Amino acid sequence: MKTEGSVTSFQDRPIPRWSLGSSSGLHYGSFVNSLASLTPDAKEKPAISPRQAHIAVAVLCYINLLNYMERYTIAGVLFNIQKFFDISDSTAGLLQTVFICSFLLLAPLFGYLGDRYNRKYIMIGGLSVWLVTAAASSFVTDSSFWLLVLLRGMVGVGEASYSTLAPTIIGDLFTGGKRSVMICVFYVFIPVGSGLGYIVGAGCATLTGDWRWALRITPILGLVGLVLLVLLCPNPARGAAETHGEGVTEQSSYLEDIKYLLKNKSYVLSSCGVTAMAFLTGALAFWMPTFLSRAQVTQGIREPCQKEPCDPTDSLIFGAVTVVTGIAGGSLGTTLSRWFRDKVPNADPLICAVGMLGSAPCLFITIFVASASIPATYVFIFLGELLLSLNWAVLADILLYVVIPTKRATAEALQITVLHLLGDAGSPYLLGAISDAINKSKPATPGASFRSLKYSLLACPTVGILGGLFFLLTSRYITEDRNRVQRLLEDPPQEQGPAPEPSMEMSNKSNE
Repeated sequence: MKTEGSVTSFQDRPIPRWSLGSSSGLHYGSFVNSLASLTPDAKEKPAISPRQAHIAVAVLCYINLLNYMERYTIAGVLFNIQKFFDISDSTAGLLQTVFICSFLLLAPLFGYLGDRYNRKYIMIGGLSVWLVTAAASSFVTDSSFWLLVLLRGMVGVGEASYSTLAPTIIGDLFTGGKRSVMICVFYVFIPVGSGLGYIVGAGCATLTGDWRWALRITPILGLVGLVLLVLLCPNPARGAAETHGEGVTEQSSYLEDIKYLLKNKSYVLSSCGVTAMAFLTGALAFWMPTFLSRAQVTQGIREPCQKEPCDPTDSLIFGAVTVVTGIAGGSLGTTLSRWFRDKVPNADPLICAVGMLGSAPCLFITIFVASASIPATYVFIFLGELLLSLNWAVLADILLYVVIPTKRATAEALQITVLHLLGDAGSPYLLGAISDAINKSKPATPGASFRSLKYSLLACPTVGILGGLFFLLTSRYITEDRNRVQRLLEDPPQEQGPAPEPSMEMSNKSNE
């Protein structure tokens, strides 16, 4: 019980809305809080060493590789799945749509938790669910297609937790040019993992004669990743890289976080641009191997697939192209960003705009040249994917430097939700539905199936142009928004509480 005139206790003092200090964020109730951090004179937690930070990035990259391998293994064996379950294009597209819908619906929850609690523990829980459900999906029977759909939806739980939080951890381990490089390495594994998904899926289906074995590889490798995550990945202070290990804590409600992000023009416009990119890449990744196979049937290069296993050549080649363009494009995008950033403050969104706008004519040519020349088709696929891959790492870097550290997980989550909801969640199904609608009024021939899918794919370059325009608009505001975050980190505002009352000892001295 306080006596009149006593000094306000440490626990009773108002918590500043923005403070530099204990990285664990005491008011969030983080699991990472230690007993020492509960006292005002607790020693600062030592910063994470560069060696630890690099090991952590290696672990996160490995898991990111497996995430995208697993996501596109289905596309690599799509022929076999359609034959196994006897389903149409639109029904097959549901497999990806349901997975992405689960992913996008759960991302905001993990973003909210990630800005307040221990991110490492959250990722461990999510990846555990991913391993179990991904493995279980490989044991479905030919009468259990809807069980496969349900399990694909549950796989999204693990990927939502990981994709939302892993980039924010990297952002808290590095800063400046070093961060750009680490983010580039992390995001290069998106196209690399996607490409390997086609290769591993098609290769396993061919070797074993059963497409379900393709779904068992990533869970086995994922178990190794889970152990490495537990043992080697830290949970750094939020904003540790920008504050030399001290970290940033801020007390704000989820609604306040949303309002802050919606007022951030660079964040909103770049999110619109990446949504268009997700629509385009999601549709291409899911349907392009099928499109190439149908093109070769139309040209008489190969016979139509009557029963599984089908010829995996197109999935293997497309996967290899995706891997090469992912590495080359991601590295080139980061190099251009680091080269131009000091000379052109808004270089990053301009690079993204060039990538999107440049890919549109390449994709348009790809769609129409496929009926005449498969080699020429692959040339333009290569160019289109190379231009799109310029954007992966640059986009992640934009989010990290235009959003304050304590809102980055929420920002990642909302961006993931929007880009999947309006992007690749619906694009595979939408293009499949358009293809079915075009083909419905015509005889069921290989040529008709090819042409219907060709015309549905025209949505991709159109959306690519729209995405490029969003990135051009982003370039108008990026410098101002980036400088605002930098100023806040260098000189964080403090809310001043009421002046402390004079203590009893001071009062007695004044009376004397």
